[in-house]
Amino acid sequence: MAAIAMNTTKKSPLLCLLCTFLTITTTVTSFEYQVGGAKGWVVPPSNDTRIYNDWASENRFLIGDTVRFRYKKDSVMEVSMEDYKNCNSSHPSYFSNTGDTVYELDHSGPYYFISGVSGHCGKGQRMIIKVLTTDQDAGKGNGNGNGTAPPSSGGEADGHHKSGSAVTLPLGGVSSSIVAFGLAGLAAASMF
Repeated sequence: MAAIAMNTTKKSPLLCLLCTFLTITTTVTSFEYQVGGAKGWVVPPSNDTRIYNDWASENRFLIGDTVRFRYKKDSVMEVSMEDYKNCNSSHPSYFSNTGDTVYELDHSGPYYFISGVSGHCGKGQRMIIKVLTTDQDAGKGNGNGNGTAPPSSGGEADGHHKSGSAVTLPLGGVSSSIVAFGLAGLAAASMF
């Protein structure tokens, strides 16, 4: 009986290490994007009305990522493609005027955002975000091809700031769920 207790005690550090590894390797990667960087969600200069769409097209948005809109005396709306094209703010599917809106991208496909303040959308305060499916992004990561956030270029002032953290796994396309179950099975087996 003492031999069994001593054997289990010796394996406890290994089991703890394995559990820690499992927790780290199965963490879902998501990012929070700061729309407009330090300037926030504002009416763009008249010579740069595509600033938000240019910014959005330079990023790789995935399901679970969030976008943060910071603004004063304004609002943000998610609208249909038709309402986006016409800057129509009368039927939003989402509306916020809190000044600090965090919007979760919970499905793949396009999201259409406009300002709810009259005239702002027509001046370029609108944006299309395209969220990739897992199949579209397989092996490409979140922005730079290796599964981690691209290095900051001090881009907050130019609207290209992204914050977040990522854990990169050397799994080569293997599902982390399968690896987690396999490792959990190994841990259980090593206890006996």
